[in-house]
Amino acid sequence: MTYDEYNNFCSSLLATSYIVQWGNCHVWKVGGKVFAIGGWEKSDKPAFTFKASDHNFKVLGEQPRFRPAPYMASRGMKWIQQYDSPANTDDELKYYLKESHRIVSSGLTRKKQKELGLNQD
Repeated sequence: MTYDEYNNFCSSLLATSYIVQWGNCHVWKVGGKVFAIGGWEKSDKPAFTFKASDHNFKVLGEQPRFRPAPYMASRGMKWIQQYDSPANTDDELKYYLKESHRIVSSGLTRKKQKELGLNQD
């Protein structure tokens, strides 16, 4: 996935906002809280960082092309970085980005969720 494809996908999720920060990273937020970061990789290949469930954090942290996110995981946060991935893994990345959006939006106050039209099932 390219950064343009990543940005297009993240913009399609409900109640998101975009900012460039932290050394020119593509940062996506829901309700003012970060759920995805494009960047933070020293190589010229794209890298994508997202919040993960406890289960996914444990499983993905041991898989090729995934690692506990630099900086965040060392501070006890359950964030994973996907790096150096072939294009045929885009659907997998989209799943994890949606999950991160869901996890982060679920942590917002009920009032904020309702205001943004989130998690109204």
